[in-house]
Amino acid sequence: MEHTIDPVYDEHSRILILGSFPSVKSREQKFFYGHKQNRFWKVLAGILGCEVPQTIEEKKTMLLEHHIAVWDVIQSCEIEGSSDASIRDVVPNDLSEILDTADIQAIYTNGGKAYELYCKYIYPVNGIEAHKLPSTSPANAGYSLDRLKEAWSQISEFK
Repeated sequence: MEHTIDPVYDEHSRILILGSFPSVKSREQKFFYGHKQNRFWKVLAGILGCEVPQTIEEKKTMLLEHHIAVWDVIQSCEIEGSSDASIRDVVPNDLSEILDTADIQAIYTNGGKAYELYCKYIYPVNGIEAHKLPSTSPANAGYSLDRLKEAWSQISEFK
């Protein structure tokens, strides 16, 4: 399966947040974190002091106004549904265009699988450490929204 969602970034981006691979709902909507139960947009809006964006344009605007870039570790892979555990035959994304265009100060991964894949495929190429954040996925039921916001609040130091 090929990744078909373009990264969101511009020359002012300072933070790069990487997921693993788009979920079925995200692929259908053609934008990141499209499942209504995924807490990504609520978490970011909460720590940035914004209203939760509803449309793709509102989401892009919020990200870029706060100097945040978003993409995924994987360009293509075999995956069953939205299950990170089923991911195999990974081809990583090339982050060089983002890193060459923007002054990225820190890279964060949304969840353990994205972090694991980043360390395996991308870190050996770019040598830039990533910081693992807890997944905003509904599958990460052990983290409440408030606990996620607390953990994710560290990104605000790089804005």
